Amino acid sequence: MLLSMTGYGEARCQSDALSLSVELRALNNRYLKVSLRAPDPYHLLEADFEKVIRRTVKRGTIQVHLRCDRQAATDDFRINTVALASYVRQIREAKDVTDAERAAVLGQVLMLPGVVPESGSRTHQLTEDWPVIEKTLQQSLDHLQNMRKDEGKAMAQELLAHRDVIAKHLDLIRKLTPQVVATFRDRLHERVTSVLSELDVKIDRNDLIREVSIFAERSDIAEEVVRLATHLTHFQEIMKEEESPGRKLEFLTQEMFRETNTIGSKASDVEISRQVVEIKGTLEKIRELIQNVE
Repeated sequence: MLLSMTGYGEARCQSDALSLSVELRALNNRYLKVSLRAPDPYHLLEADFEKVIRRTVKRGTIQVHLRCDRQAATDDFRINTVALASYVRQIREAKDVTDAERAAVLGQVLMLPGVVPESGSRTHQLTEDWPVIEKTLQQSLDHLQNMRKDEGKAMAQELLAHRDVIAKHLDLIRKLTPQVVATFRDRLHERVTSVLSELDVKIDRNDLIREVSIFAERSDIAEEVVRLATHLTHFQEIMKEEESPGRKLEFLTQEMFRETNTIGSKASDVEISRQVVEIKGTLEKIRELIQNVE
């Protein structure tokens, strides 16, 4: 089953204490890369986000945007009574400090470090909020996955159509191959006969056979044609695998390019060269599509 590496998914969650949304955008990448944009302190959850995403997505850049609004609770506002008592005791015990000065300092004691935790320090909420965030993230992943599957189906149909086009051109090459040697033999015989007739010299039949045999050996593309046909069959089989086979298809396409280039370089025939150009053009379309397959 083919999966596209591009897609979009979003999910929202609303409760009395928490309002959040998770937005996912998937882009092409050879490897998996997760990027999280979230308010403080939720950006600290990037490793947890990647762990969940990795269960579903194998390749691509996943841009995550977490929007989170948490309603303040009474427990969110606390005073560090130990720090407060320590400051007050030290002020009262301080010498050379008048009662008026003590009263003035005590009025500002809440602003001293450690008495009231900083408002931005809410890391204690991460453990409490993560189950809800994870559930919303999974819902967003499900939506993303559905879009990737739909795009993958369309891509699979297009890839198979390209594969069939290559198979037709290859079949033409297979039919043309036996004629190549015969054409070369006739052309060689005609040219040599034309030249030697002026010199009143006859052609040695064995020499002609030897030259034709050498040409036939050098231009023999039967093995490459068989391998390319095998690759086309394997290509179709790989696309039926349950896990998206982007990497396998990428490698197999490279192998098909290699066989096609060899056919083009060995076959000294205009019509075969034309078919090779058509195959290479179609393979290039396949390669562009596969770059978007997970």
